[in-house]
Amino acid sequence: MSEPTRAELFSSALSERLERVADIAAGGAIGSFAAAADELAEAEVLLTGWGCPPITAEVLDAAPNLLAVVHAAGTVKTFVDPVVFERGIAVSSAAAANAVPVAEFALAAIVFAGKRAFRHRDWYRTSHVKRPLPGAPVIGNYGTTIGLVGASRTGRLVLERLRGLDVDVLLSDPYVDEVDAARLGARLCDLKTLFAQSDVVSLHAPLLPETERLVTAELLAAMPDGAVLINTARGGLVDQVALERECESGRIDAVLDVTDPEPLPADSPLFRLANVFVTPHLAGAMGNEVRRLGEAAVAELERLAAGQSMVHAIRAEDFGRIA
Repeated sequence: MSEPTRAELFSSALSERLERVADIAAGGAIGSFAAAADELAEAEVLLTGWGCPPITAEVLDAAPNLLAVVHAAGTVKTFVDPVVFERGIAVSSAAAANAVPVAEFALAAIVFAGKRAFRHRDWYRTSHVKRPLPGAPVIGNYGTTIGLVGASRTGRLVLERLRGLDVDVLLSDPYVDEVDAARLGARLCDLKTLFAQSDVVSLHAPLLPETERLVTAELLAAMPDGAVLINTARGGLVDQVALERECESGRIDAVLDVTDPEPLPADSPLFRLANVFVTPHLAGAMGNEVRRLGEAAVAELERLAAGQSMVHAIRAEDFGRIA
C-alpha cells in the first residue's frame, strides 16, 4: 500500500500494536513489488491495502517465505491471483469490517425511503408548505415489507438491524434455505415474489458473472407503484437503462450509492429526478471508519503471531463467488 493509505488505516495506537507483533519492512509502506526484492525475499506476511499491485506467481516466486496475505480493505479479487491459494498461502480480508458502515447506510436509506424523505425534501424546498407531498406513496415504516437481495456479510448485518423495526422482511439468496432465512428474521422467496411484494428492495449481492444485470427490466416492472430500490452493493447488478426508464416515469423511487457506469455521466437523468437520491459510492468505510479496517487487519496479525488461525480467512472454494 502507499504511505498515505497506511497513515489513513493505522492510528498511532494501531501502529504500536502492529510493531509489537511484526517486523515491518525498513522502508515503510511498499508501493511496488518490483522495487522491493529484498523485502519480499524475507516477508512472511503481506499486509495490503487499497491500490495493492497484483500478487502473481512472479511475486510469490520472489517471496519464498510467504505464509499469508492480510488485506486491510474489502475485496481481494482485484489483486490476488488464484495461484496464491494454489500455493497454500492464507488470505484474509477486512470485508466484514467494511460491511458495517454499508449496513448502517442501507438501514438509514430504508428508514428514509419509508418516509419518502428525499421526495419531501425537494417538495418542501419549493413549496414551503408544512405537509406531506400530495399523492406521495407510503409514508412511514410500520408494517411495510422490506425485501433484501443477498444474505452477504452486509445483508446479514442489515437483517440484524431490521429486527428493531416493525417491518416484514423477505429474503432472496440461492445459498440460504428457509430455516436459515427464518433464523435471520426473514421469509425466503424467489426474486420475482420479492420485487412484487416489497415496498422497499435493498441489494446486497456480490457482482459475479451470474449476478450481472440480476435486477432485470421485468423485476423492476414487477415492483409496486411507489416502491423504492436501494443499491449499496454494485451498480452492475441492475439493468441501468430499465432503472432509468422506471424512475423517469415516476413510478418507483431509487436510492443509489453505486451505479453503472460509475461515475454517472454528467447528463444522466438520475441526477435531476426528485424521486432518485444518488450518492458517490460513500456507504463503505470512509473517514474515521477506515480505522475499523486497520484494526481488523492488526487483529488478524496478532492471531498469526500467537499461532492462531485467522478469523476472516477466505476459503479457496469461496474465492470465485465473493464480492
